[in-house]
Amino acid sequence: MPAQKILDLIGNTPLVEVTRMDAAKCRLFLKMESQNPGGSIKDRIGLSMIGAAERDGKLSPGGTIIEATAGNTGLGLALVAALKDYRLILVVPDKMSREKIFHLKAMGAEVMLTRSDVGKGHPEYYQDMAERLARETPGSFFVNQFGNPANPHAHETTTGPEIWEQMDHKVDAVVCGVGSAGTMTGLSRYFAKVSPDTAMVLADPVGSVLADYVHTGKVGVAGSWIVEGIGEDFIPPIADFSRVSKAYSISDEEACTTVRDLLKKEGILAGSSSGTLLAAALRYCREQTQPRRVVTFVCDSGNKYLSKVFNDYWLMDQGFLKREQYGDLRDLITRRHDEHATVTVGPDDKLMTAYARMKLYDVSQLPVLEDGKVVGIVDEWDLLTATQENPARFRDPVRSAMTQRIETVGLKTPLTKLTEAFNKGHVAIVVDNGKFYGLITRMDVLNHLRNRAH
Repeated sequence: MPAQKILDLIGNTPLVEVTRMDAAKCRLFLKMESQNPGGSIKDRIGLSMIGAAERDGKLSPGGTIIEATAGNTGLGLALVAALKDYRLILVVPDKMSREKIFHLKAMGAEVMLTRSDVGKGHPEYYQDMAERLARETPGSFFVNQFGNPANPHAHETTTGPEIWEQMDHKVDAVVCGVGSAGTMTGLSRYFAKVSPDTAMVLADPVGSVLADYVHTGKVGVAGSWIVEGIGEDFIPPIADFSRVSKAYSISDEEACTTVRDLLKKEGILAGSSSGTLLAAALRYCREQTQPRRVVTFVCDSGNKYLSKVFNDYWLMDQGFLKREQYGDLRDLITRRHDEHATVTVGPDDKLMTAYARMKLYDVSQLPVLEDGKVVGIVDEWDLLTATQENPARFRDPVRSAMTQRIETVGLKTPLTKLTEAFNKGHVAIVVDNGKFYGLITRMDVLNHLRNRAH
């Protein structure tokens, strides 16, 4: 029987075993929550929390829903809100991936970005902003996933029973991350009833306070982390850690490396938080002296992170992807020409081609190469000057508008000398012994200095 509506496809996600990564004596299984129609585990709670609000009379037809979210809860809410004709306003931290923001807006959600570098109590903290906005919006429903009992209820009544049946009633451990704590709390309650010996294990980003809280019972000072959707700087009101027997702190670098390995070895494209969960699950498995059956989650799809975790240049900027170091300016060039990564244009290419490449690669200047040598540079100003009086000039060759008097730097040029090019509004063009190596921007230098400070 075909489903009557897309919401009927939420849940009942498949389970797959990890067979090409080292789980030692254990068998490790992934609950593929990325297969939900909205692409994540949060579809479950979006449906549950809106349904509960409707039953309790907190949400009327055509009403306004307001929530604070790092992304996937927003997508789950957006899916349900769109199909039930609710207005949805989401307050999200500015570290959210562009793909998630585009997805939310495409589904009709109103997105308000706020700072991700401030904690609870600050006026720009995303949860406080959402709560304040709800107070100021008459007739609105504030979802409050962090304190909403319908959140863990969704996992206690759907996710848990599904895992139990799919694993033939043999589950030794479940590894969860915690954002709102709905998954951990709901599964803890379910397995306490059907399998009290099943261990609950926390996977937490380095910088979050939750792993230390499990170990010490104290809430420390939060740091920062890049992984989206899990980790907290406070203990969510619905959190129940009473059955958590183990907690692992996973660095952003390990999470990113692990989730990329998952794609290469198992063919599963998963999001950054899944890297945290999988890294913790693998650690847990390798520590066991007896075979155990362990379940963790692919929380969402990696499609939402192609511009970040699966982007080599983004990883290099974060210092997570190591390249051969030369001890000269090559170490600062993000897109090296000898790796065929530099975005260039030829002197006989059309100005429209130069414009299209600037737009596609989000750059403002392009080196002009002929026979492997730099013969000029063309930037946004050159294009604007050439075309503002006569847009037909977009069909003219690049050589008609490029700057031919270029200044270059050699491989051994000191960093301090690069500021001379930057002060003129240029990028640094690295040429040594007639060979073009690439460009260095202000951001390349900043990334280099930031990584040295780690």
